[in-house]
Amino acid sequence: MNTSTLQAIYVLWNPNGTMKLYQFVIIFEVLMLILAQIPSFHSLRYINLVSLVLCLLYSAAAATAASIYIGSSSKGPHKSYSLSSNDETRIFGIFNAIAIIATTFGNGIIPEIQATLAPPVKGKMFKGLCVCYAVIIVTFFSVAVSGYWAFGNKSAGLVLSNFIDLDGTLLVPRWFIVMINLLTILQLSAVAVVYLQPTNEILERMFADPTSGEFSARNVIPRVISRSISVILAITMAAMLPFFGDINAIIGAFGFLPLDFVLPAVFYNITFKPSKQSALFWFNSIIAVIFSVVAVTAAVAAVRQLSLDAKTYKLFANV
Repeated sequence: MNTSTLQAIYVLWNPNGTMKLYQFVIIFEVLMLILAQIPSFHSLRYINLVSLVLCLLYSAAAATAASIYIGSSSKGPHKSYSLSSNDETRIFGIFNAIAIIATTFGNGIIPEIQATLAPPVKGKMFKGLCVCYAVIIVTFFSVAVSGYWAFGNKSAGLVLSNFIDLDGTLLVPRWFIVMINLLTILQLSAVAVVYLQPTNEILERMFADPTSGEFSARNVIPRVISRSISVILAITMAAMLPFFGDINAIIGAFGFLPLDFVLPAVFYNITFKPSKQSALFWFNSIIAVIFSVVAVTAAVAAVRQLSLDAKTYKLFANV
C-alpha cells in the first residue's frame, strides 16, 4: 500500500513519468531497512504515538472529510449500492469482506496479547482495548462509512484511489491528495515497524548474545544482517504479489477470525471449566462453532478471490 501511495504522488506531479511500481518498492524498502534496526519494542513508544496522531489526521480528518466533500458535490461520481446479480459472486464476496473486516478491526487482539505479558492482566487489557477500539471507530469506521457513501460499490480497496476520477480528473485539490498520501506513507511505515517486532524478537533469540550489550558489535552486526534480510524478503514478496485486499482477506480468515472469536471461547471453557449444563458453556461453544464455519468459508472465499485476481496480474506487475 505504501508503494502504491508513493506511486500516486509521483503520477500526480509527473503524469507522463516512466517510473514503475517496483522502483517505488525499492525506495520504500530502503526506508524500512533503516527503521527495522530500531532495537526493541520499548524503543517504539514514541513512534507509536506519532502513528496514532497520523492515523487520526489522514483517516478521520482527511479521508473522511474528502469523501464527504466529494459525495455531496456535483462533480462526485455516480453512486450505486447494488450488489452483483451472480449468487456465487455475491455470497463469496460477503465472506471475503468478513475476512477483510476481521483483519482491519481485529487489531484489538494485539493489546490483548501484550497485556498478558505482565500483571495486572485484566486492568491493562481493558484500558488497551478501550483505546484501541476508540481509535478504530474514529478512524477505520468513519473512512469505511463515508467512503462507501461517497463512491458506492465502485469504492476501491484503497479509498485514496477514488479521489482521482477514471478520466484523470482530480475530485479534490492536488495539494490535498499529496498531503493525505504523505500522511499515509508516514503512518503505515510506523505500523510496519511495529508489526516487524515479533519477527525481530525471534531473530534476536537466534543470533543475539544476552551477555553482551545491546549496542555491542557482537549484537549489532547480526541484528543488522538478519533484520535486513527479513525486510528484503518480505518487501520482495509484496512487490511480486500486489494483492493488498486479497492478502488482507487471507490474513483475516486464517488469523484474526480464529484469534478473535474461536480460540478465546474455547480457551475460556478449557481454563475456567464452566458446567456443561450452564448457559455460558453453550454460549461459548456456539460462538466457537459458528465462527469456525465462518473462518473456513471466508478462507475459501479469500483463496478464490486471490486466484481470480491472479489471472489479471503478473509478477512485479505495475498496478
